[in-house]
Amino acid sequence: MAKAAKQKKQRVRSSFLTKLLVLLLVGGIGWQLFHLQEQVRAAEAEKDALAAQVQARQQENDALAADIAQGNTQEKMEEMAREELGLVYPGERVFYDTSN
Repeated sequence: MAKAAKQKKQRVRSSFLTKLLVLLLVGGIGWQLFHLQEQVRAAEAEKDALAAQVQARQQENDALAADIAQGNTQEKMEEMAREELGLVYPGERVFYDTSN
């Protein structure tokens, strides 16, 4: 009978250890899922930011395509000379607002 009681004790211990191991595994899996959820949120935020950048670039490309479609008009050439090269007509005075 002592042997039967000893076997019963071992089964109880192994059962307790099994339950503890399963509990630890479930806890570890839950922890990993929590971190994965945070990573998904961060990836979605990054995706939204990149989508906004794509939209801004698309608008810029559309504006440039419209400029190309208009061709080289005199007004466009003067605007580019003033804005990009800083050129002015002879005798013309340019005033810059430095109050800001």
